Amino acid sequence: MESALWAGPHPARFIRQYWHKKPLLLRQALPGFRGLLEPRHLMRLACRDEAQARLVIRHGRRWELRHGPFRPKDFSALPDKGWSLLVQEVNHFLPEAEELLRAFSFIPYARLDDVMVSFARDGGGVGPHFDSYDVFLLQGMGRRRWQISAQRDRELVAGTPLRILKRLRPEQEWVLEPGDLLYLPPHYAHNGVALGDCMTYSIGFRAPSNQELVQGFLDYLGETLAVAGMYRDPDLAMQRDPARIGGAMLAKVADALSRVRWRRSDVADFLGRYLSEPKPHVFFRPPPRRETPGRFRALCARRGIALDPRTGMLYSSRTVFINGEANAVASPQALAQLKRLANRRALPPCRLDPEAMPLLYQWYRDGYIHPTP
Repeated sequence: MESALWAGPHPARFIRQYWHKKPLLLRQALPGFRGLLEPRHLMRLACRDEAQARLVIRHGRRWELRHGPFRPKDFSALPDKGWSLLVQEVNHFLPEAEELLRAFSFIPYARLDDVMVSFARDGGGVGPHFDSYDVFLLQGMGRRRWQISAQRDRELVAGTPLRILKRLRPEQEWVLEPGDLLYLPPHYAHNGVALGDCMTYSIGFRAPSNQELVQGFLDYLGETLAVAGMYRDPDLAMQRDPARIGGAMLAKVADALSRVRWRRSDVADFLGRYLSEPKPHVFFRPPPRRETPGRFRALCARRGIALDPRTGMLYSSRTVFINGEANAVASPQALAQLKRLANRRALPPCRLDPEAMPLLYQWYRDGYIHPTP
């Protein structure tokens, strides 16, 4: 699928010339592509408790936002036009969507997020807006008109449940047909409107704010730092106002805080845990019938293993991260095998390294990986 997606610019040239810089439209990036599922299947998925689904309905100048899970009758009561159903993380439920997501693996997995699928009736959309992350918009069935702008005016309409731009000044406009692909860098204003019934596949990327990273790192330090000693003030001086926090106390605490230090390895450990951590609504199911270690080893040798679509797996130096957990690996052979699993998200039939085996078996018990069917 990757070669079909990139019949135009080579991935290296795309990253150099377009990534985070300017939009790119690829006509027939996937020739013959009509989508991965039907609208009724997306609606069925939106009714599942574990799915993250939204309905956006436009009533003239007023916008309505509903959150799932939905019931089938919720869709039969909708108007004939002007609404859109969006389901996040379809790659967690549909193997073909996971394959589509991995076609963009020329971008590091630490940045890759999910495949969102939207179904819109004629005139449906989510209004003019901008995203803080990169996105690829792949057209499935039907057609959608896109207007985009590099405008700096990001004033939002007040009093709406969506982040809708008050003004959109289109600089470019296209109608995307099935198989067409549009890339937009962060903060590029855009508005997509369905021309008849249509489905769009959005491949999104993670872009945490510096505030989120700093807060996450401070939380990490709070859990991992071991600070000796305690507050002492043998030189305490009398003060007239007992409720005042004295300057001497401020100086002592400031001095203690100034001694907090971290190394590059601490940042790497934090990032591996933070970026592989599943989202709060994601849960893993252990296998219904757990195989013994010997049977598991034999299955891997005969069939291979694959990561669960919801599993995040990264590595840095000699540490392997999986779903927020860090595992130091000493054996070069085990590390090579686990890195291959992280990069390819699967291992072919093979003999498991003795050091990798206990980790893989524990991940199998946790539901993080599965023997290949």
